[in-house]
Amino acid sequence: MTDQPVTLYDTTLRDGTQGENITLSLADKLRIARMLDEYGMPYVEGGWPGSNPKDIEFFKAARTMTWQTAKLAAFGSTRHRSNKAEEDPNLRELVAAETPVVTIFGKSWLLHVTEVLGATPNENLDMIADSVRFVVDRGRESVYDAEHFFDGFKADRDYAIATLRAAREAGSRTLVLCDTNGGTLTDELLAIVGDVCGTLDADKDAPDVTWGIHTHNDAELAVANSMAAVTAGIRHVQATINGYGERCGNANMVSILANLALKTPHELVPAGGGSIENLTELARSVAEIANQKPDDYQPYVGRSAFAHKGGVHGAAVAKVERSYQHVDPTTIGNVGRLVVSELGGKANTRIRAEQLGHQLDGVIDPKVLSNLVKQLESEGQAFEGAEASFELLIRRHQEGYVPPFRIVDYTCLVEQRSGQELLAEATVKVEVDGEILHTAADGNGPVNALDAALRKALRAFYPHIDSVHLIDYKVRILDGDAATAAKTRVIIDSSDGAREWSTMGSDTNIIAASATALADSLEYAIWKSGAELRRRDERHFTTAPAGR
Repeated sequence: MTDQPVTLYDTTLRDGTQGENITLSLADKLRIARMLDEYGMPYVEGGWPGSNPKDIEFFKAARTMTWQTAKLAAFGSTRHRSNKAEEDPNLRELVAAETPVVTIFGKSWLLHVTEVLGATPNENLDMIADSVRFVVDRGRESVYDAEHFFDGFKADRDYAIATLRAAREAGSRTLVLCDTNGGTLTDELLAIVGDVCGTLDADKDAPDVTWGIHTHNDAELAVANSMAAVTAGIRHVQATINGYGERCGNANMVSILANLALKTPHELVPAGGGSIENLTELARSVAEIANQKPDDYQPYVGRSAFAHKGGVHGAAVAKVERSYQHVDPTTIGNVGRLVVSELGGKANTRIRAEQLGHQLDGVIDPKVLSNLVKQLESEGQAFEGAEASFELLIRRHQEGYVPPFRIVDYTCLVEQRSGQELLAEATVKVEVDGEILHTAADGNGPVNALDAALRKALRAFYPHIDSVHLIDYKVRILDGDAATAAKTRVIIDSSDGAREWSTMGSDTNIIAASATALADSLEYAIWKSGAELRRRDERHFTTAPAGR
């Protein structure tokens, strides 16, 4: 077993969403799933299809995606104690999701068996075996998550081991030991892992299995325990991007991946654990999509992970960067910097631009672009989760660039009187090729009304706008201490059916921030679709051309 490569299994889309204040829309889940697949993650757990309509829709949409590296997994529980496996709604939904992998979790701790499920110990063993066998008989790869395993082992070693045997005999070939309450210390975890693996591997005629680990962070040991388990022979590691998860979170996949790839001799699946040089971008992009402020102090990928103040440390790093850094930050796509005098940045900017298909030569010097990005981010903008705005920033420096339209001015009105339904209206003046259109539209809020009015004007010139629709809208408060006067950042996700993109705006006025994000979204759509200016005949709201 110790010669096997380590396989990473991401649970962000299920476990991560259990974190407080983390809610992912269907569009968010699909975007993150695609990011994880493109990054190189070998397993992506998509959710629990028997638990809510959103996850059912996710797996339906996922069936239309082309997966490059990842195997998609559906997650669910063992059958209800009163049901036959063939009649259990949860198991039927798991199979209906049509994923190549199904992960079943079952109870290892008699406390949960008798007091939570209300089952007998033998009934629970049958529930585990029947559920695993149900998915294996239908051609699915079975991963068995032994929930509360370490607590269950400490309460009754022989019974906890019996649950694993039940899953193995039913056909599961990946057995995952879960520290669900996150309170197991590392030396205790290692002793239990050694006992369990040694005992079951020694069973006569025992089939080969891959042992897995799934840890929570309630004792601040999730990453350490995962790494220690790998040292002890575990070869399947479950975790979430940025450690998102309920209570104190799950093991942080970002740190585990970087540790394994950069600091151990273990082979990873795929080779290198994916595109390790894109790890920082992945971590920050998932944070933006989840509407979470990126943790500046997160190891490896945080903005401060390789930051140094002036004095002895700063002076040393200025001469020899690795003198106060445990790894080269560029290896994981981050950058070292001095707090009082920021270092570097142009290489990352060039790489990022090239990844998006842009050559900077002859357009803008990478150092100038890097400094511009830093200046804009200091003013509240952030390009990590808004690549379309970053592409537009580059495009606007191209020689001969002419914007497809210009917002001349706009007005947003919101009215509620005598307790009646709230009304919102927006008017917009837009200049296109020297002609100004003045339009108005209603909406269910000021941003919706502004969006409708802007599209109404642009449709008269660019018919492709008809296919563009907003799929998500996020607002983040950047300086909460300023209360209602705080600067906000708005991120808008859009789609035209063929592609999806994100744009952003930042301002102390949420309408102004939204207007910037909306305008960028529509300009990006016009640019990427190659839409040409084509005036429609039905423009009855045209004003005199500009300058007359």
